[in-house]
Amino acid sequence: MLQGVSPALAQGAYGASDTILVTPRGEILDYVPEAGEVVIARDARGRRVLIDHFGNVVATEMPRAAFRNTSPDTYPTAPGNARRAYPQQDAARQDGWGQQDGSYRDYRQYRPSEPGAVTGTIPRDTAVTRLPLDANGAIADDAEEEASLEQDRVQPLPQPTLQPRNDKPVMAITNKAQAEVVALQVFLDRQGISPGVIDGRLGDNVNKAVAAWQDMTGETLDPNNSEDIMQRLTYSGGLPFTTYTITPADAAGPYVASIPEDYAHKAQLPAMSYTSVTEALAERFHMDEGYLKALNPGVDFTIPGTMIKVVNPGPPKTGEVVRVVADKGKKQVFAYGADGKLITAYPATIGSTDTPSPTGTHTVVRVALNPGYTYNPKINFQQGANDKVLQIPPGPNGPVGTVWIALSKPTYGIHGTPDPSKIGKTNSHGCIRLTNWDATELAKMVKPGTVVEFVD
Repeated sequence: MLQGVSPALAQGAYGASDTILVTPRGEILDYVPEAGEVVIARDARGRRVLIDHFGNVVATEMPRAAFRNTSPDTYPTAPGNARRAYPQQDAARQDGWGQQDGSYRDYRQYRPSEPGAVTGTIPRDTAVTRLPLDANGAIADDAEEEASLEQDRVQPLPQPTLQPRNDKPVMAITNKAQAEVVALQVFLDRQGISPGVIDGRLGDNVNKAVAAWQDMTGETLDPNNSEDIMQRLTYSGGLPFTTYTITPADAAGPYVASIPEDYAHKAQLPAMSYTSVTEALAERFHMDEGYLKALNPGVDFTIPGTMIKVVNPGPPKTGEVVRVVADKGKKQVFAYGADGKLITAYPATIGSTDTPSPTGTHTVVRVALNPGYTYNPKINFQQGANDKVLQIPPGPNGPVGTVWIALSKPTYGIHGTPDPSKIGKTNSHGCIRLTNWDATELAKMVKPGTVVEFVD
């Protein structure tokens, strides 16, 4: 992770003959950015990294000596040489940048398979002990979705129907560049008002988050004012993008090759783990997995030491939630403190026509982090041809994700999901489904007795 971000140094700072500036494409930068064009940070190896104001890496300062033995046909020897260079991670293999002692360790034995399917969840908290479930297997929900995912596009949106309770209208969002949409999503995420997965796309989840933020703060937010959004980001954690260096633990997993649809097959797995490094990292940074890959074209995510570009979300919201409102019409969950003020809001999938969610007021009875899942066809829905009780192991790709918040209404609860990109866009089997990171955040703010209201 980059540390110590500071204003860019003036020209001449890179004039020393023992260092050069290398672009992410592996070419020597043939100019020196002016002060104010970039900011300077340091990567995990202490090297200076030049970043533009949208979080794009411009160049990394590297020792010229590392390339003295390379052929002039494969690496330029002076600024201005336009010939292609080794990519950074290839140079790392050849020039011994793999470890602090200068040696390079080949970590390719850790590489998991990279299936084509894109799913998602968040890293499980290994310090959390699995809590007991009901003796009759009270967790009742399913990871299957009953409708196809409707893709949001970066285009002008109609005026949203959701109106915040403070009557401040949500401005229609005009066509915006993807990076500007991400900046808006990151700002809302840092405020504790979740836009769902961060993917650079406009949609109902973004509109609802803007409305909830206005309700929480009493202010009006113009989502089309990118300069204002960037200024707000400056005071809430800095640029919307940052870099991350993949660790050996990231590459090692454990991972599973794929997640089967049939519950009987799920029950045979050792854990409902991630299927790839990209799935795990996307969840960690609240991102859509496809967007993470698009930000880092051509990158092999299974090689430790590889630097990637990610969004820079905020820390989890904290506080004591005494009342949760699950709004079925808005497909959104609101959490309030003892003073009646809104603390957080999340996009949600709440029931369906065939299996509606409960009505009225209920309470939280317990919270289980990283829970197992008991499938009982006699008290749950029918999944495939399964007619026996099945014990599905814990893991982020389990039917209820990484969190189960049990309600006083038997078999119903608030939980996570293995498919965060579908939140708010499809149906559930009656429960309240959130992204795993949102469910985890909420789980740490509620306790037994917290009121949960279902409204239409």
